[in-house]
Amino acid sequence: MIRHILLIKFKQSVDSSQIDTLRALFESMPSKITGVVAVEWGVNDSEENKNKGYTHSVLMTFDNEEARQHYLPHAEHDQLKEVFRPLLEDILVFDYQI
Repeated sequence: MIRHILLIKFKQSVDSSQIDTLRALFESMPSKITGVVAVEWGVNDSEENKNKGYTHSVLMTFDNEEARQHYLPHAEHDQLKEVFRPLLEDILVFDYQI
């Protein structure tokens, strides 16, 4: 399995309805793309103040490398990126195998 972590910093102009729409798109991926096992959405609530402005996270789990490679160019992923990219101030992406 592969974990795909996104740490997200939204533009200040982004409102909660746009974030809710994005969350729904991410959470729909397992039902739309074979090999996407799970998606978790999180909002930073750490009191340590070390998040460097990143406020949200997405944790995706893929069955295997083939599933990740299937997801990356998939039309559903492209549609998600069309909504996502204009909202981003910055993003960190980190993948690892489990």
